[in-house]
Amino acid sequence: MTYSYRAYGLSWLSRTPVPGLLAEPDPSDPPDIVLEIGCEPQEWVLRSRSLPSSVRHSRPTSAEVLSPAFSLTVRGVEEFFELEYCDGARFVTDGSGKHVWGTCQAPLTMEDLAVYLRGPIMGFVLRRRGITSLHASAVHIHGRAIVLCGATETGKSTTAAALALRGTPVLCDDITALREHNRGFQVEPGYPRVCLWPDVVEDLLGAADTLPRLTPGWEKCFLPLDGSNTKFERQRRPLGAVYLLASRAREADAPRIEEVSAREALLGLVQNTYMNWVLDQGQRAAEFDMLTKVVTQVPVRRIVPHADPERVGALCDLIIADVERLASPRDPAALVLGR
Repeated sequence: MTYSYRAYGLSWLSRTPVPGLLAEPDPSDPPDIVLEIGCEPQEWVLRSRSLPSSVRHSRPTSAEVLSPAFSLTVRGVEEFFELEYCDGARFVTDGSGKHVWGTCQAPLTMEDLAVYLRGPIMGFVLRRRGITSLHASAVHIHGRAIVLCGATETGKSTTAAALALRGTPVLCDDITALREHNRGFQVEPGYPRVCLWPDVVEDLLGAADTLPRLTPGWEKCFLPLDGSNTKFERQRRPLGAVYLLASRAREADAPRIEEVSAREALLGLVQNTYMNWVLDQGQRAAEFDMLTKVVTQVPVRRIVPHADPERVGALCDLIIADVERLASPRDPAALVLGR
């Protein structure tokens, strides 16, 4: 038996069910990506191990880093890549990102593998396919994709979840994949979840244990975008605006939106592309050119959230009002948002 999924504009075929991905009817066309998760290594995986290898990137374990230590090994002349985590999770992809194999050791489970798959492995595959990806969440407002971009712990997922609880459909969480289309840009839907820490769940819903955990062994939770109280936007949407989330502040006028220059906007996007360390010089140049086009065609703003979690409602109001203003025919910026 096989399972078909769709995420970030790509079709995925797996011999094992993958929690959290959006299932779709069996496609008539061949899948973009074939997943082999939790099974014995396939022949192509075994073959990759016989090739010369070198470690391209590694991250040591430290008290400040919540995620496990990580290494990326290149095998052959970029014929295969192995992504390995110190908790025992390990993935191998071919150079084109067409095939992905993954395994783990006890006490990790399929839910743990799925967390990696929906996050860094998905991001790596998008990168191998030349798809520019921002470290961002995106929601759907007035027919457009509104991107919330920023570094870790700036509140991307928190803001997306707060908007979702107000009825705003969510396109994606943590990774936002951009595609050029008809001289504009489109944001692809990811998967129907927003991942949240328990303290954020408590702030938004009143109790830290309200939402299910991502895995039995990890405290992080997820808000299901299942259509009951929150919605998942399944269609790609044109990019309407990007909000760069700054560090939280306690000033009386926070949350606030600030104008940024094109140079600041470009720097903010470049600094917050997903897994930018996997790119070579040519790929970096191509991405820089694409992001330059983004900031010249799409409104980019800076948002300064308030440090008080009770002000997230005011932040949501601010974003919605600003998007509505941009969409207004009376506003010159609407020539950008509404093209």
